[in-house]
Amino acid sequence: MGGHIPPFLKKGFYVLLIVPLFALVFSHSQSWVMESEKMACIDPDGKDATGFHRSDFPKDFVFGTATSAYQIEGAIEEGGRGLTIWDTFTQTPGKIAGNTSGDIAVDSYHRYKDDIELLKDLNVDAYRFSIAWSRIIPDGIGQTVNMEGIAHYNRVIDALLSKGIKPYVTLYHWDLPQPLQDKLGGWTSPEIVSHFTYYAQICFASFGDRVKNWITFNEPTQFCFNGYGNGVHAPGRTSDRTLSAVGDSATEPYLAAHNVLLSHAATVELYRSNYQEKQGGTIGFTIDCEWAEPLSDSQEDKKAQERRLAFQLGWWLDPIFFGDYPAQMRENIGDRLPTFTEAQKLLLRDSLDFIGLNHYTSRWVTSNPLPEDPSQSNYWVDQGIQTTIEKDGVQIGQRAQSFWLYVVPWGLQKLIEHVWEKYKAPIYICENGMDGPNNETIPLEQYLNDTERVDFYNDYLRSVQGAIQNGADVRTYFAWSLMDNFEWAVGFTSRFGLYHVDFETLKRTPKNSAKWFSKFLQPRDTTPCQLG
Repeated sequence: MGGHIPPFLKKGFYVLLIVPLFALVFSHSQSWVMESEKMACIDPDGKDATGFHRSDFPKDFVFGTATSAYQIEGAIEEGGRGLTIWDTFTQTPGKIAGNTSGDIAVDSYHRYKDDIELLKDLNVDAYRFSIAWSRIIPDGIGQTVNMEGIAHYNRVIDALLSKGIKPYVTLYHWDLPQPLQDKLGGWTSPEIVSHFTYYAQICFASFGDRVKNWITFNEPTQFCFNGYGNGVHAPGRTSDRTLSAVGDSATEPYLAAHNVLLSHAATVELYRSNYQEKQGGTIGFTIDCEWAEPLSDSQEDKKAQERRLAFQLGWWLDPIFFGDYPAQMRENIGDRLPTFTEAQKLLLRDSLDFIGLNHYTSRWVTSNPLPEDPSQSNYWVDQGIQTTIEKDGVQIGQRAQSFWLYVVPWGLQKLIEHVWEKYKAPIYICENGMDGPNNETIPLEQYLNDTERVDFYNDYLRSVQGAIQNGADVRTYFAWSLMDNFEWAVGFTSRFGLYHVDFETLKRTPKNSAKWFSKFLQPRDTTPCQLG
């Protein structure tokens, strides 16, 4: 850092003999210039912007932020939108923190133009958002297409492109049309495959001339287990009769997952057969995964790590890459795990162009015996593992607002390298972020000075960079989230956003993390921090 000092001035002894006054004046002025330039290169959080920068990544690497329809749109009764399982679930007292809902969320349905300006200010290349199935086909079942919904997303896509921002579109981010749950049983029914494929076809035909990156499903583990296993997410089905009158935690998550995989495969086959060549796009599948680090060097703990990763990654990716569920799942679940026909295996094989990967945290893992009582079986206990955030009295990382989220940057690099080594497919990081609390006693200035989030992104991005340097083919990074929003079961008690949202006025204000991200993504040749 600093300005260039002429070589002859390095010979200070001779200079001082000849021009002592000039040397003194020059030294003072040069010091002032250097200090001024240095101050210009300090971000609000105190980090040096001349260091880590987007130019440290491959030239065509894509940076963006992400959201989902139910979490930001609101306007649940406008534009011809139909009812979803989350509309129903949030109306049940006690299901959501503060008994809140996404009825208004942060009103991005009406404010999308302003939100796209926020994206422009961030200097991102892309925006990952989801389409609400019930805005396209209100009941999810019929053939009637809601043209108001088509028009809305056309406006969003066109507005993004007008600002030079690429749309990355997720077809399903948890908001199933309610009639599909009521009449079919939702994802537990094989009939849902044809309905999802029809919905996807409408999206490809309507938006695929401009959308070049598609994701079929987001985090299926979460909506299959939390929705059909422990009941904490919509539709709230579980064996726990204190939470739900219906549901079977031992079987329904696996049935739901099976039909999600078949829906994905059928959708990819449709896209590749009818749209991909002429539209020139790609299509993938996004899963979430914590990194599992063995608690010890014992073989038992190493096998526990293998099971944990098999139940998180292999559940979804092994059928696509190898034709069947992982052996660890077959062994522990038995005949509760569905089987694929040969035709289904053929359809599943290689049914993605990229692996979408969402990652937030890591855990140490150790072995745990399976329950003797089969009635106690569910997705979690079937893994035969126990996770912990402490080892030898040391916590694995700083805890964020969410009880499950600990900041462990090295876990992301290990996860990426594991996925690359095992599956050898391009990796898109589709979500990564941390949350802080929402508390009415916290002043706005404290929300905006989110140094922990700045550190999080700086450290996790360095982990992505490290994985790339070690040979992993990683092509995108999407921060979660563009702005504070409705965070499912915890409602508005958790803030993940780069932009602060006042949940009363809905005003958006950039946090320091947004300013850091904007500078990180600013082209080198225009930033004032490019020093000689």
